[in-house]
Amino acid sequence: MNPDDIEIRDIKPLLEIHDHSIYLFFALVALSLIIIFGVMYLLFKWYKNKKRINIRKNTYNKLVHVTLSEPKKAAYEITKYGYLFKSDSQRNSDMYHNLVDRLEKYKYKKDVESIDEETKSYFELYKGMIDV
Repeated sequence: MNPDDIEIRDIKPLLEIHDHSIYLFFALVALSLIIIFGVMYLLFKWYKNKKRINIRKNTYNKLVHVTLSEPKKAAYEITKYGYLFKSDSQRNSDMYHNLVDRLEKYKYKKDVESIDEETKSYFELYKGMIDV
């Protein structure tokens, strides 16, 4: 056989191989960033709530520590601090208005007598109804 008689086969062109690894890489980076920012957001919220002053708790502590020995000052403080809790329920609202009506006689006079036992018991009952 002659070298010229050998049948030559053409070289085939290069085949394109589909590579999706770049898309997988970007998806992984995006998912990682979302997770990192999510964790950072949750940590920030937790830290912020940890340091936040609980207004209801502070007001309740002030309401509990009202001294009834000074009736005029006590009447104003009970009215001021109790107002925050009156919107908790209809029962609290009714109790608050009843208590304020009983405290009216101690507010607008120059000299007032000490708070009567019935008003004190209403005040104690109102403090017991509050949920902090």
